[in-house]
Amino acid sequence: MIGALTVLWQRVLQREPIGAEENFFDLGGDSTLAVELLNEVSKLCGRDLPPVMIYQTPTIALLAEILEHVPVPRLPPLVQLKPGIDESPLFIAHGLGGSAMDFFQPIRYLKTVRPVYGMQAKGYEGAEEPLDRIEDMAEYFLKAVREIQPAGPYYLAGFSLGGLITLEMAQRLSASGERIALLAMLDAYPHVSTLSPGQRVRLAGRQASLRAAQIANQIIRPRTGEEKASTEKEELVVTTEAMLRVRESDKRALQRYHPRFYSGEIKFAKAAISTEFPDDPAAVWAHLAGKFELKTVPGDHVGIITTHYESLASVLSEFLQEAAQIP
Repeated sequence: MIGALTVLWQRVLQREPIGAEENFFDLGGDSTLAVELLNEVSKLCGRDLPPVMIYQTPTIALLAEILEHVPVPRLPPLVQLKPGIDESPLFIAHGLGGSAMDFFQPIRYLKTVRPVYGMQAKGYEGAEEPLDRIEDMAEYFLKAVREIQPAGPYYLAGFSLGGLITLEMAQRLSASGERIALLAMLDAYPHVSTLSPGQRVRLAGRQASLRAAQIANQIIRPRTGEEKASTEKEELVVTTEAMLRVRESDKRALQRYHPRFYSGEIKFAKAAISTEFPDDPAAVWAHLAGKFELKTVPGDHVGIITTHYESLASVLSEFLQEAAQIP
């Protein structure tokens, strides 16, 4: 097994030799290469492995050991994305259907001495059934968070659906008397059904205009061969059945969740380009928080973590620095 895995690693990372104990990330591996590598491993072994597994098995030797288990061991609720020396880590939750791997690029540029842990959805590797309520997700992650950090102050951040999860975590920690130093919501919104009638009308109108513009653009300027190839490449990324189940469970959780008033402060990072979400997050959240601070990041909802990750990291770094200065 080690020999076959070594060949795969050398091909994906385009370097050799690679020792069985060398770290994937130290060898230049990133989130894109992790997807490619784990897809190749899945084809080799006939077993679905989510790309985030690379954080648990960053060497050939560890990956070979994991593959000897049937079934593949469960992913822990928290995956360390970045080491640090501060006793209060940053805990960050991914978006709908995503994984802790989504934060690979932003975390690289984050300026903090705090360790960073990514929350990983239950059932992502197929060993367990996923959760379909935000409240249950919050409890699932809180149990793991308390094992690492029994008492506050707590630093929480969440992208998209993850923002709702961390909001619920902050609610519960605050209710138990713990201090929340930071609750950062990164372009996170509740389900459209929870918006006011006026917000729903404005959102529907903007979405209709965007769809019309896209259709007109396709008629006027058909996609180039390069654009078609790019789309086809995206469609070739292997998505496991377990990952699809998590995504569907996340959708149900979003539809069911109704945010409550949070007496603390929400620091919000908004995507500069509004697409499928409201263009005024303050109108959505300000009345649901004791205090609300807004900063804007270039790009659209997905682009803030896939393209403009340095800007997102800069804003999150500012949030962390500001929170650390409050006694």
